[in-house]
Amino acid sequence: MKHLPRLFENNRAWADDVLRSDPGFFSRLQHQQAPSYFWIGCSDSRVPANQIVGLMPGEMFVHRNIANVFVHSDLNALSTLHFAVEVLRVSHVIVCGHYGCGGVLAALRGDRHGLVDNWLRHVGDVREKHRARLAPPGTEADELDRLCRLNVVEQVLNVSNTTVVRDAWTRGQPLAVHGWIYSLVDGLLQDLGITGTSEAEVSSSYSRAVEDCGTSRFRRSKS
Repeated sequence: MKHLPRLFENNRAWADDVLRSDPGFFSRLQHQQAPSYFWIGCSDSRVPANQIVGLMPGEMFVHRNIANVFVHSDLNALSTLHFAVEVLRVSHVIVCGHYGCGGVLAALRGDRHGLVDNWLRHVGDVREKHRARLAPPGTEADELDRLCRLNVVEQVLNVSNTTVVRDAWTRGQPLAVHGWIYSLVDGLLQDLGITGTSEAEVSSSYSRAVEDCGTSRFRRSKS
């Protein structure tokens, strides 16, 4: 007896549907991987990278972890970035967070959950760095929204400061880094205004994005 039979049934139905609409899809897919995009996102099961941007398998390379953190000591993330940039030659690196992130909320509150607290210390560092921007009066939900945005901005800066990205820019490889956020309420993405194709461009957009993300300019959704 197969374990989790419903998932196997869903898989068969999905594969059959793909073949009906494009009989040669899997034949092409097994011989190539040439995505233009590298997505760094949260592991949250409600934020499926390919689906929310309407891309099929093979069109986006993906790395996910709790709270979409990218730090220079994480060899897993660095290796994936290296493969995306050096081997797959992606044109865009997208760091995407989401509103209502449980990891960011835990860092905001200083909650203790065990081993994961060590990982979320990185988000706690973002909270401390931007404490003044999180302080204006408002609800905890408002504060969480701001920290979710600011966390994305900081991770974009981290990605842009890696040797992988800086070396790509030095040799003139076309590569842009972007910071986005996703709303679980309406399924829509927002561009947080931090983007660039060079160290100078990212540095310039970083300052503006920090100011904007610490205000109410961005709304989680229309209520």
